[in-house]
Amino acid sequence: MTAEPSPQRWAIDLSLLMNAAMGKDRFPVNIPELALEYSRMRFPDDPVSLVTGDDLPRFDGALIRAPSRKRGWGIFYNRSFSSQGRINFTLAHELGHYLLHRKAYPEGFRCRSQDVVRWDSEYGQVEYQANVFAANILMPLDDYRRQIPDGARADLEMIAHCADRYRVSLIAATLRWLDYTNRRAVLVVSRDGYILWARSSERALKTRAYFRTSQGPIEIPSASLAATQHLLADARAGVKHGPRVWFPEPVHEMTIFAEQYDFVISLLLLENDGGAWQDDEPEEDTFDRMTRR
Repeated sequence: MTAEPSPQRWAIDLSLLMNAAMGKDRFPVNIPELALEYSRMRFPDDPVSLVTGDDLPRFDGALIRAPSRKRGWGIFYNRSFSSQGRINFTLAHELGHYLLHRKAYPEGFRCRSQDVVRWDSEYGQVEYQANVFAANILMPLDDYRRQIPDGARADLEMIAHCADRYRVSLIAATLRWLDYTNRRAVLVVSRDGYILWARSSERALKTRAYFRTSQGPIEIPSASLAATQHLLADARAGVKHGPRVWFPEPVHEMTIFAEQYDFVISLLLLENDGGAWQDDEPEEDTFDRMTRR
């Protein structure tokens, strides 16, 4: 039996088709057009026939089979969203479900933001796979590396440029950069003085620059920009902290308050020659462990 394509394989194949049709400078990806045209060509008996916004209380998006006597599937996003980046990622996520999971889940999906961290269940795994597809189709690594090379010391302005280029949220663009950079960097998302979750680049993780949020709430440092963000309109340029603010070593912190989500986004940059590399693997929290599967 032939194995089903992986999320990455689906995204790479579709990206190559779009490159051939429109050239490499073709961003942002038009997910509704891609879903309708590609599914009609590849799966004419079971296509995506509708992509639209709808009233979806408590849900970000949905993949729903057409009513009886009608053919195909509908992809929906919550039309109360004001962020185009959030809409775009939601649509790509649901397209991932269509390509990867519709045969195993014939009733479709109704996806909430919190589902992406339900890693302890089969449902959580398929949500993760849909996110992997979405990140790869919207932000192909070959193009992202042309915007920010592997070894570049990125900042929030550079990442915000990529977020605009791919029409995704700043968090999605930052997570994608963390996937491939060889810099030591940590993304921290906080609210009301506590870390909601955090993600470290591979090099930062191996030097124990990470936050173990699975073991309970972690208070953000009182001297950090994130702790004083309510006094600042924008701190994306950042500030250099000395040792023992975020970590035992100096850290450059850049911070943005995401008003539409009511949380604070902080990017922490550490020097690449700092920190001792460990022979043993650090204990990761659930978010980091599952995103590396």
